[in-house]
Amino acid sequence: MAEGIAAEIVEVKAKTGIYGEIYQVLCKILEGPDKNRVILRNVKGPVKKGTIIMLLESEREAKEIRAR
Repeated sequence: MAEGIAAEIVEVKAKTGIYGEIYQVLCKILEGPDKNRVILRNVKGPVKKGTIIMLLESEREAKEIRAR
């Protein structure tokens, strides 16, 4: 099984998904070649600022949600 890359949630931006169960967050990569890079990701589950999450990859970034 692949190891994850640690990232810290810097800001919770928006809720998305049919039932609002997905959060768009800005997270700062804590290790690896992309260390200190801030990316936008979609995260499922309870999250708040300062939470450490494990990402399987740090290259992919989510598209920002815009109001209609």
